[in-house]
Amino acid sequence: MSAELQVVRYRDGWDVIYESARNAESHHPTREAAVVAACAQASRDGAVLVTFDRDGNETARHDYGAALAGWIV
Repeated sequence: MSAELQVVRYRDGWDVIYESARNAESHHPTREAAVVAACAQASRDGAVLVTFDRDGNETARHDYGAALAGWIV
């Protein structure tokens, strides 16, 4: 199973953080900016990207690890 990278509301903006991590990978002023950064990170890491809305409800999930599974290295 791939690691889960999340986009979550945090204080005055949005964090990109791995599930159960102590510190965020990055912090952004808007959700849109956080999603762009998270997509790039999840693609590099082969992670599952999960985005949440302001109320903490899951809005989307994409497994970047599954997308890489068919590639021959």
